[in-house]
Amino acid sequence: MVRHLLAPVNRDAAQALDLPRTLPDARGVALTFDDGPHPEGTPAVLDVLARAGARATFFVVGEQVQRRPELVRDIVAGGHAVALHGHRHRLQLRLSTAQVADDLARGAAAVREAYGGGLDQGPRWHRPPYGIYSPAGLRAARAQGLAPLLWSRWGRDWRKFTTPSRIAGRVTRSIIAGDVILLHDADFYSARGSHRRTVKALELILVELNLRKLDTVLPV
Repeated sequence: MVRHLLAPVNRDAAQALDLPRTLPDARGVALTFDDGPHPEGTPAVLDVLARAGARATFFVVGEQVQRRPELVRDIVAGGHAVALHGHRHRLQLRLSTAQVADDLARGAAAVREAYGGGLDQGPRWHRPPYGIYSPAGLRAARAQGLAPLLWSRWGRDWRKFTTPSRIAGRVTRSIIAGDVILLHDADFYSARGSHRRTVKALELILVELNLRKLDTVLPV
C-alpha cells in the first residue's frame, strides 16, 4: 500500500507499480488538466491553447461531464484528448472494490454519452483523484481497458495562496521532453477561483515551452 500512496510523487514507487509518470519516447511534453469540465475554466484554457497552437489532455470527472457535455465536444473539436479522472472526485482508498469499479464504469459511460458515439469513443487514459490508486482501483482500471498516467511536473495550482508565476515556475523548472504536466481547469475540488490563476500560468508556461523548443504532445 505504501507504493500506491507514493506513486504520484515518487518515480521508483510508480515504476514498481508500472504507473507511467512520463512519456519516454515523446519529443515534447504533455499538458494535462484535471477536474473539469468547468463552465469558465475549461473554455478559458481551450482559448489559450488555441491561440498557442498547443494540445492537451483533459482528465474529466463524470459528474461534471453530465452537467456540461458540450464542453467535452469542444475539447475534442479543439484537437485535444479526453481522459478519465473518475465519475466522482473521491479518494479510491475510501471505496470498496465494487464502488471503485462502478465509479470508473460510470465515468467512462458519461464520456461516451457526451461524445454522442459508440464504445470506441470512450476514454483510453485514466488518472485517479489525488493521483492515488488503491490496489482494487488499479485492477479495475486495467480490467476496464484504461491505461494509467500520472505526472512528473505539477504546478500545485489548486492552492489558495499561490500565483501564476509560482505555478509556471514549478512546472517549467528543469523540464525536459517526455515530462507530463499536471494542472487543473476547474475549482470544484480545490481553492475557489484557482482555475483563473491556472489560465494565467498556462500563458507563461506556453511561452517558456516555446523558448525551450518543446512541443505539446498527446499520450498515445
